[in-house]
Amino acid sequence: MFPGNDSSVTEFILLGFSRNPRTNWILFFLFLFVYLFTVLGNGLIVTLIRVDASLHTPMYFFLSILSVLDLSYATTTVPQMLVHLISKKKTISYIGCVVQMYIFLTLGITETWIFAAMAYDRYVAICYPLHYGVKMGQTLCVALAVSSALCGLTCALVYTVFAMNLPYCGPNEINHFFYTSLNDQVDFILGFILLLIPLSLILTSYVRIFMAILKIRSTQGRIKAFSTCASHITVITMFCIPCMVMYMRPGSEASPEDDKKLALFYNVISAFLNPIIYSLRNKDVKRAFLKLVGISGDGQ
Repeated sequence: MFPGNDSSVTEFILLGFSRNPRTNWILFFLFLFVYLFTVLGNGLIVTLIRVDASLHTPMYFFLSILSVLDLSYATTTVPQMLVHLISKKKTISYIGCVVQMYIFLTLGITETWIFAAMAYDRYVAICYPLHYGVKMGQTLCVALAVSSALCGLTCALVYTVFAMNLPYCGPNEINHFFYTSLNDQVDFILGFILLLIPLSLILTSYVRIFMAILKIRSTQGRIKAFSTCASHITVITMFCIPCMVMYMRPGSEASPEDDKKLALFYNVISAFLNPIIYSLRNKDVKRAFLKLVGISGDGQ
């Protein structure tokens, strides 16, 4: 039963993507592959950064945290989605809703602030290369990571408590593959405060980065400086733009089908693609992988 509400709803029915059993089985194997690759890819990134001393730098410290968040983020929703795709019972309890919402929001909010910390790291590396080791010391990196996590834990708690105390009038069917807030105003506030603030910090960092890159005289130097930011910009775009579209547009323009696609993209697809993006464009990660499997990177 919802607190502060006379409703007797104790569980919700998640309608998911399709009512066609054949389509659901196809989706099951597709998302199972995506999820297993997400776990393998992000787990490999974390392992490489942990075991290879050459990757013990601020940039890779934040990347390892991002990989853990992506892995956890997908695990919050995908296993349940896989079960519901092949099961006749597609329900989630009220307690399950609360727990899933809180964990999902904690991870998502923390990730946006980790993006901001990564942007600041690139700003210091490009704009103050001679002072990078001093400015981005271990103490600051840990402080940025801990403050991001605390922000995620606190904001998610406030949002979840507030959302669960809002009046709710049935039905108990939700046209989605995981539990989401049922109040447009709360979603808009979430999007405005918890997305725009870190995004404004990210934008500020990259404006200064681009100004510094434009001052580099050689074309090769500009390309090299920009290449260190390209992966980060791509990952931020894949995660934040779908979030902004989903949470900050007016409720009258919202479509359940569009919301499912947007949520699938920033929750599942981005976590699936992040290891590919960072490994394909990163010689250090490739070298660490070859070293881990016993192949010398010198002859490549």
